[in-house]
Amino acid sequence: MILITTPTGDIGARVLSNVLGAGEKVRVILRDASKLDADTRGRVDIVEGSHADGGAIARALDGVSAVFWLPPGSVRAKTPEDAYVDFSRAFCTALPGSSVSHIVGVSALGRGWPKPAGLAAASIAMDDMIAATGVAYRSLACASLMDNIARQIGPIREQGAFYQPTPGDLKLPHVAKADVAAIASRLLIGQDWDSAAELALCGPEDLSFEEMARVLSDVLGREIAFHAMSVKDFGGMMRGMGATEGMAQGYVEMMTAKNEGMDNAACPKDRSATPTTFRTWCETELLPSIQAQ
Repeated sequence: MILITTPTGDIGARVLSNVLGAGEKVRVILRDASKLDADTRGRVDIVEGSHADGGAIARALDGVSAVFWLPPGSVRAKTPEDAYVDFSRAFCTALPGSSVSHIVGVSALGRGWPKPAGLAAASIAMDDMIAATGVAYRSLACASLMDNIARQIGPIREQGAFYQPTPGDLKLPHVAKADVAAIASRLLIGQDWDSAAELALCGPEDLSFEEMARVLSDVLGREIAFHAMSVKDFGGMMRGMGATEGMAQGYVEMMTAKNEGMDNAACPKDRSATPTTFRTWCETELLPSIQAQ
């Protein structure tokens, strides 16, 4: 049996669909089972509760061989360490003596980065804690997710613009959630690997946000502009969206590290494992979302 956490999230839902499509026996853990559609509820075993709760996660692990692990990373957590490391502590406590042999987690690039990296550093600390339990572990260390652009559908549609706390001409790696989910699914289904390792997932190319604006303009058939914002303003925006002071600072530190080259330094030369280009993502995911609204 495979346990899927965050089964209604953007990545978790894709992993769930993939492993069910492969005929695997699946259990999910989530706070509210009604968030699953009726067809899915009929095909999976369900544990209701938070996967940070010791009792709930212990029940969820019973009879499970592999786990897809992804903390929600709530902006209301006190700090990034609370959101990732402390959130995963009960899980790591429950692993010894369980039937779990393989875990696939979603994390961030930046191992060895010498400066503060906020959420990225906390994700890596979570990886180390999970790996220390002795299970076979694959950390999917992701560059920025191109899907995050979809959070700005409103400004794109209404203003013809999107915003990032990054210089417009700075080329950075971006990966599609569909590629992350596909790799996670293959690892969970195969379980033909051992030890602990990190897989850097960077997408097929580095793009600047100005280049992404040109792609958006071409795909959407209208002029879309990119506007750079300061990291200070970005932190204020995160606080305005409900982030605690610690989480807002964590986002600022992570974006600053990315702007200084953290992700670029971690990406491998061979990036064929994550083939989805930004243009393909715009055509297959963003454009249909905009047209549906």
